[in-house]
Amino acid sequence: MLITFHSFSMGDVDDVDIYVAQPIYEWQQTDQGKWVMQHAQDLCYNVYPDLSTFGHRITICGKIEESVQLTEYLLKYGKI
Repeated sequence: MLITFHSFSMGDVDDVDIYVAQPIYEWQQTDQGKWVMQHAQDLCYNVYPDLSTFGHRITICGKIEESVQLTEYLLKYGKI
């Protein structure tokens, strides 16, 4: 099951791949980010146009294979 773990907006920048590194790193340092980095597989980020701000919307997605880990994630962080 593919899960969106985190999502954030970014303004209109020349090279999204360069500017997205800092917010992703900061998220990885949170409790949720550390848990996801340890338990999720196939992590990736996707960039979509954010038409409401004329910028970008970034989502961090991945997979959790075991239902026990998915239940733990939902109990701890309460969202997919």
